[in-house]
Amino acid sequence: MTIGGRAVQGATSFEVRNPANGQVIGTAPNGSRDDLAAAVAAAQKAFTSWSQKSDDELAAACRAVTEKIGAHAEELARLLTLEQGKPLNGLGSRWELGGAAAWAGATAALSLPPRVLQDNAQGHVEIFRKPVGVVGSITPWNFPVLIAVWHVLPALRTGNTVVIKPSPYTPLATLRFVELLNEVLPEGVVNSVSCDDRTSNLGADMATDPIIRKIVFTGSCATGKKVMQSAASTMKRLTLELGGNDAGIVLPDADPKAIAEGLFWGAFLNNGQTCAAMKRLYVHASIHDDVCEHLAAFAKQVPMGDGMDEKNVLGPVQNRMQFDKVARLVADAKTKGQLLTGGEPGEGLFFPATIVAGLKNGDALVDEEQFGPALPIIRYTDVEDAIRAANDSENGLGGSVWSKDIEHARRIASRLECGSVWINKHGAIQPNAPFGGVKASGLGVEFAEEGLKEYTDAQVIFS
Repeated sequence: MTIGGRAVQGATSFEVRNPANGQVIGTAPNGSRDDLAAAVAAAQKAFTSWSQKSDDELAAACRAVTEKIGAHAEELARLLTLEQGKPLNGLGSRWELGGAAAWAGATAALSLPPRVLQDNAQGHVEIFRKPVGVVGSITPWNFPVLIAVWHVLPALRTGNTVVIKPSPYTPLATLRFVELLNEVLPEGVVNSVSCDDRTSNLGADMATDPIIRKIVFTGSCATGKKVMQSAASTMKRLTLELGGNDAGIVLPDADPKAIAEGLFWGAFLNNGQTCAAMKRLYVHASIHDDVCEHLAAFAKQVPMGDGMDEKNVLGPVQNRMQFDKVARLVADAKTKGQLLTGGEPGEGLFFPATIVAGLKNGDALVDEEQFGPALPIIRYTDVEDAIRAANDSENGLGGSVWSKDIEHARRIASRLECGSVWINKHGAIQPNAPFGGVKASGLGVEFAEEGLKEYTDAQVIFS
C-alpha cells in the first residue's frame, strides 16, 4: 500500500492468483482499519495545500500523471493480464492502458472556471466550483487500471485528494499504479489501501468514514445500494456506476453480416465482463435467423486462451463466483432456447463465448445481468414490443439500436430508458461525453465537464 507517500506492507497479506491457470502471481497487503485511518489522515493533511493549487498547477500535475502512465504502460499491462486474465492483445490489457493514458490526458485538459451569473448595477454574482475534500475510490476487478483513472484523475484535477481501494481479485496493478503516481505527486495526495474483503472490509469502512467527503464506486447494484445506505449518515457526495442489463435492438433493415462483428464485441468486450456490455439482443423476425448465423460464425473464430499468449483475444472469466453464475444462467438457458455456439464450461475458469436464441423476457439469462461471455437473443415482430421488453428492467445503463436508417434509429434510441444509447455499435464510451446510468444503474455521471463537477461543491459569492 502507499500511505502518505510511503510504502506500507500491512500486518498480513493475501494471495492473488492468475485466473488463466490458478497460479499465485503475488501477494497484496491485507490492510486494517488503522491503515485506512492513516491513509485518510494523510489525504486530509495533503488536501490543505493541494486544494490551494492554481488551475494551471493542477492541470500540469495531471499531465505528469498521464506521462507516467504512458511510460509504464507495458509493465502495468502485463501485471494486469496476470491478475485479471484479459489478453495482452486485442481489446485487452494494452488497450486498457492506452485508454487509461488517453482518459488521463483528456481529464488534464478539462477546466471548471468561475462563471458570472450577474454583473450589473444591482450586484455581482459568481459561481465557483470547490473541491469536496478527501475522495474515497472503490474500484472493481474488470478494468482495474482504467477505472482507477476514471476515479482518481477527476479528483486530482479539481483539487481533491484520494484514498483508493482496489478489488481483492485484482489489487496488484492498482497498487503499482498508485506507487507510480506518487513519483510525480506530493505525498498524501493519492493513497492506496487493500484488503481481502473477508477478514477486513475497508470499502465498508470508507463509506462510513466521517473525513471522506465523497465516495466514487464502480460495481454491482447490490453493493452500490449498501454504499449509498452507509454514506447517508455522513451526507457524503456519491458517484455510483453500477450494473447494467443493456439491450440491443436490431431493426429489420439492418444487414446481418455487416453488423455481426459489432454485435459480438458489443456483447463480449472483456469477455462480457463490462458494465455497459450488450447483455440482451432483440432481433426482428425477418432477419433473426441470418443475424444468429453470422453472429455465431464470428464468435466461433475468436481465439480464447491464456492472456499472456499473444495470439489470444479472449481470456478466462476472472473469478470462480462469476464463472459459476455464468454457468448457472447458461445451463438454464439451454433448457429453454437454442444453443448457437459455446455453452459448455471449459477447463478452469475458461467459458467459451456462448449465444442462445429462442429466449424471452422472464428467462434468467435475459432478466439477470450475466456479466460474462453469454448472450441471449430474443425474436420480435413489432418494434413497440421490443422497446417495451428492452425497458422492462430495473437497470438503465446503456442500450443500442442497429439500423441503416440513422434517423429512425435515433427516434427509437430516444425511447430507451438508459443513460447512453449507441447507433450501430455498443459500449463505445469516450472521455468527452458524460456516462452514467438511470434507474438502478447508478447515481451521477462520469467524464467530461459534467463528470468533473461531481467532484466539486458549488459556492456562489454575492458582491
